[in-house]
Amino acid sequence: MDIGLGIIIGLIVGAVIGYFIVQSILKKSYTNKLEDINSKADLEIKEARLTAKRLVDEASTKAEKITSQAENKNERIKQKKIQEAKDKFNRLRSEFDSYKSKQMVEVKEREMDVKAKESELQSKQDKYSNKVQKLEEQHQELEQRESDVIALRENLEKQQKVMARKREELDAANERHIKELEKVANLSEAEAKEQLLEAVKAKAETDAMALVKNRIEQAKNTANKEAKKIIIQSIQRMCAEYTIENTVSVFNLDSDDLKGQIIGREGRNIRALEAATGAEIVVDDTPEAIVISSFDPIRREVARLALKRLVADGRIHPARIEEVVAKVRKQLDEQIVEIGERTVIDLDIHGLDPYLVKMVGRMRFRSSYGQNLLKHSIETANLCAIMAAELGLSPKQAKMAKRAGLLHDIGKVAEEETELSHAILGMKLCEKHKEHKVVCNAVGAHHDEVEMNNIISPIVQACDAISGARPGARREILESYLKRIGELEELAMAHDGVQKAYAMQAGRELRVIVESEKVTDTYADDLSFMISQKIQDEMQYPGQIKVTVIREKRAVSFAR
Repeated sequence: MDIGLGIIIGLIVGAVIGYFIVQSILKKSYTNKLEDINSKADLEIKEARLTAKRLVDEASTKAEKITSQAENKNERIKQKKIQEAKDKFNRLRSEFDSYKSKQMVEVKEREMDVKAKESELQSKQDKYSNKVQKLEEQHQELEQRESDVIALRENLEKQQKVMARKREELDAANERHIKELEKVANLSEAEAKEQLLEAVKAKAETDAMALVKNRIEQAKNTANKEAKKIIIQSIQRMCAEYTIENTVSVFNLDSDDLKGQIIGREGRNIRALEAATGAEIVVDDTPEAIVISSFDPIRREVARLALKRLVADGRIHPARIEEVVAKVRKQLDEQIVEIGERTVIDLDIHGLDPYLVKMVGRMRFRSSYGQNLLKHSIETANLCAIMAAELGLSPKQAKMAKRAGLLHDIGKVAEEETELSHAILGMKLCEKHKEHKVVCNAVGAHHDEVEMNNIISPIVQACDAISGARPGARREILESYLKRIGELEELAMAHDGVQKAYAMQAGRELRVIVESEKVTDTYADDLSFMISQKIQDEMQYPGQIKVTVIREKRAVSFAR
């Protein structure tokens, strides 16, 4: 038991000793590790310090370099600014010198002007002194004449006294003669004078009425003759062509195979072309032709030119179509301006606003009743100038009449949409672009929508009617023509006493046959006037319409 206890105690002591030995070994190894770690840390700290020092040195080097560069740059900027200041100073100095020289030249010129004015003033003073001397001489002459006049006046007074005495003697003799005549005629002086005045007055009134009537008839005959002569001469001197414009253009193709290329896959090309131009493209069975339809001639022309380019190029697709249409529209705008400028130059019209020149060019692509609007306006302008010359107006008024004739229908091609009539719209456009008030009134009054206030306005109205109403100038659609003819006849048939009405000469004459029992000769004249006024108020028509009322009395009997 003691042995076992000793063993146990020995084991315990050994364990304790072993524990301390192990602890000492572990402590020693831990100490070694700490020393290694500390040494490594010291090395890293040293390396870090060296790196930091190197970085600081590099940073200081870079800072010095940047500082030197900044100083160099500042020096260059400073030198540049100094040079610029010197250049500016030299420039200002040269400008000052040139200004000073100009001022010197102006001063010299002013001195020369002053000297010239002084010499002119001196000459005027000399003339004035000469005039004063002449006036003094004339004054002396007047004084001499005044003395002569006084002497003549005295002689005249003496003669007047003698004449007065003789007049008194003559009056007395006249009174005695009148009394003797009154005794012979059994009439007083007042009664005889009154009868004589009444007889003379009655004869004068009769002669005056006859003279006035003759003058009125002569004036009417002369006025009609002169008016016809002026209009005929104006028409004879104007030989113009006419052009028929449609709402449809035909584009010819070299082959029908191109139709499929123009239509495109599922119709995309033709839809793109219609959307870009605003015109309708009709591809039908017509051989080697495509129909372009649009109420706007400019859109139709854009579509035609675009198709021509696309077919010539061969590349037809939506993007290409939009590009070509844009180019064609731009070129057509330039062409419109060129047409307007050429028209203005041909008519010898100066100072027209560029916008109005463009509007004149747009007339080329507009028609009225089939008559080309530009041709009509040029014709009207030439007729206005001719008629103004025939009427004996001044060249300035003739040019103004030509200008108004060219611009009278410019409201028909206005770009903005409005409810105003083309005459009023054209007048406002002319006023906006600083045209003369005479031209503005002529444009606005050529359809009697505003009051005429000058001689040019009726000339423009007459020449517009001449150009539009001459045979072959205009063309109407058959339906509208027949409708207008029917309305013309119905309007005449609406009056009492009218038996039949016929529209003749393409609607330019209306012959009305009336019942002789209901309509008298006097009423026939009134009926013709009433029908013409009703046509003028209720219908629109080119030119003029002649109304002829026919009243015929027939007596019929039969011999059996």
